[in-house]
Amino acid sequence: MDAVSAANVSHFDEQALRRDAASVRHPLTRALVVLTFTTGLVDAVAYLGLGHVFTANMTGNIVLLGFGIAGSGGLPVVAPIVSLVSFLVGAGAGGTLVKHLADRHSALVARALGVEVTLLAAATVLAAVTTVHPGDPAAYALIVLMALAMGVRNAVVRRIGIADMTTTVLTLTLTGLAADSVAAGGTGKGSLRRTTAVVAMLAGAVVGALLLKAALFLPLALAAVSALATWLAYVPGASRRERSAGV
Repeated sequence: MDAVSAANVSHFDEQALRRDAASVRHPLTRALVVLTFTTGLVDAVAYLGLGHVFTANMTGNIVLLGFGIAGSGGLPVVAPIVSLVSFLVGAGAGGTLVKHLADRHSALVARALGVEVTLLAAATVLAAVTTVHPGDPAAYALIVLMALAMGVRNAVVRRIGIADMTTTVLTLTLTGLAADSVAAGGTGKGSLRRTTAVVAMLAGAVVGALLLKAALFLPLALAAVSALATWLAYVPGASRRERSAGV
């Protein structure tokens, strides 16, 4: 990178982006809401279609793995392990992206969404052409593809660092919603953003479960299309804003 490029990169203001994205009207926040919706779709497929495993919610996976190890409820052990390992590999790959593109926000988001769309599209095709049963090789392949995608996304979203918008975990979002509410003596600031995230994941889970009744590949296809739509709606505008700011 030459001196001029290095100087331009230094103009990228992460703090300003995070401050502006506190509003649900900000394009980045809207993009993260759509990705939160896709989490509901993806985990509906994983939990309901692939045998009680999560591919986005790793907290749930740890708990399910513990139950499985204890031999309770007939819960699986192998599937959560496959998901956890795949997620960690994906998060590691996402961390590599962050290291190389941390100061190029639009490029980072574009690359991460490109990986997610590719992996979810591959999962969609596999689910469409194969009869999948929990515990068979095709099911494990789907778990790997989905968990890899979610790992990459989580690493990048963690770097972006928009409060309450992790896209995959709602525990702290719900905590903030209650703890900062007017009823609890707070200001209620951020309630709309937090509520929107909760509703988005709930909607994704409902839609995913309904589509799953028709075919396993349908919620995966919607997740892939939603991630692609997020790329098309957000990345070009973010790139233009960076160029106008001299980044």
